[in-house]
Order: sequence, then structure tokens, then C-alpha cells
Amino acid sequence: MTKYFTLSDHLIRYVYQEMSEAENIDFEQKLRENEALMQDYLDMLGTVDKLNGVMLEPSDLVVKAIKRKAKSSGLEKV
Repeated sequence: MTKYFTLSDHLIRYVYQEMSEAENIDFEQKLRENEALMQDYLDMLGTVDKLNGVMLEPSDLVVKAIKRKAKSSGLEKV
């Protein structure tokens, strides 16, 4: 089976620090030489930063509202 890698694949691996030291050096050279790739890198860093700030659990207010609704419906024991 042949594996194909794109610059996007490498970019993701670089952002998430999944490259070897040799790969890092080669990719950093590509970043210096390719302005569009550098912009993609900066955009991806911004996206990762935003994703890291996303709430992964419902707030207490939402949980309480769901429990209140379930209790009032009589369908679920809370």
C-alpha cells in the first residue's frame, strides 16, 4: 500500500509536535521558503488555540435545566 503525504499532513504533525528532529528541521526550512505554508501554519495555530478553549462539558446551568425538564415531564427519575 502506498502512503501519500501532503504539506497539510506535515503541517498538522508539526503543530502537534509529532515529527522527528530531522523532519522538524526540514519542515522549518519549508516554512521559511514558502510564505503560503507559513500563513497556513499561523492560521492553524490560531485554530488550535480556539479549539483548546472550547468547553467540552455542559455548564452546570445546562445540566440543571435538563434535570428540571426531565423531572417535570415525569418520564425520567432524577
